[in-house]
Amino acid sequence: MSRDIKIFIRRIYTLVFIIPCLVLAGVMFLSPLVHANEVNIYSYRQSHLIEPLLNKFSQDTGIKTNAVFVSQGIAEKLRFEGKNSPADIVLTVDIYRLAELKEKGLTKSVSSDTLTNRIPAAFRDISNHWFALTHRSRVIFATSDTKRAPFGEVSGYLDLAKPNLGKRVCTRTLSHIYNLGLISSLIAQYGEERTDKWLRGLKKNLARRPQGNDREQIKAITSGQCDYAIANSYYFNLLTADDPKWTKDIRWIAPKSDKGGTHMNVSGMAMTRHSPNPENALKLMEFLASDWAQQTYASYNNEIPIIDTISSSAREQLGDFERQQVAIGTLATFINKAQDLVISSKIDLR
Repeated sequence: MSRDIKIFIRRIYTLVFIIPCLVLAGVMFLSPLVHANEVNIYSYRQSHLIEPLLNKFSQDTGIKTNAVFVSQGIAEKLRFEGKNSPADIVLTVDIYRLAELKEKGLTKSVSSDTLTNRIPAAFRDISNHWFALTHRSRVIFATSDTKRAPFGEVSGYLDLAKPNLGKRVCTRTLSHIYNLGLISSLIAQYGEERTDKWLRGLKKNLARRPQGNDREQIKAITSGQCDYAIANSYYFNLLTADDPKWTKDIRWIAPKSDKGGTHMNVSGMAMTRHSPNPENALKLMEFLASDWAQQTYASYNNEIPIIDTISSSAREQLGDFERQQVAIGTLATFINKAQDLVISSKIDLR
């Protein structure tokens, strides 16, 4: 056998056998250190909303936090990673993503007296797979010009579909998750047939084709394109901070009806099924349910703390409003029906 061939065989042996063994040994040696005194978070929430909380948690406990911020696809990412996922906790922006994680078997039940005592039953999974942290209202905004929008003309969501209202309503696409949540709550309260009728009535009253984000709906009122708009409550404060001219002549309507009040959605948290640091993850979850974290978390995005005894500017702005009577976990069960109704009504294609 020639010298060159012998050298070639030794190199192949090194690549195929020795290097993988060294790598495996390194992984086995380092694995206890990789997960030592840390907790890993996958978050749909933007970094500036949760970093102050994570920094405070690390300061109080000495536990390092590692956060990955994404706009979509966390469920798919967790499924792909499987048992090798580094994620301990997922922070989400709505009930549907929380429900999706549980439905796909990507979360685990959490046993914690702190969480079950502090988070009301209506705002946590029946098996404690997820817990809500803050909630937000989807309200109706109107022009403060009572000649354009008289008091009492619109007091609830159903009024936006009244036959005599005219083309005076603005909204983003009804297929957006924020509006699908609202439609799901209407299905839960009134059934599919009445909700379908509402969508078709609303379609006739739209001042323009559904478009833009929630901020654009409020701006459309100020610019005179419409008199009423559907949007999440916190966008009012965000828009005011950007430029007060857009909100100085806008008033709020906290919707109410014979079967329910203002639609609420939540932000929340869940521990991943294969959490490598479950003890640290539980400590972070319990910290996020504390009074300080609740108030801080809610204030950064003008939302309402889940715990009713904690004050917030958003709660004060809504005043003594009536919440929808549908348990938040129930909404996720109607999401597919809501999507079907939006598609069949062709409201987004107006």
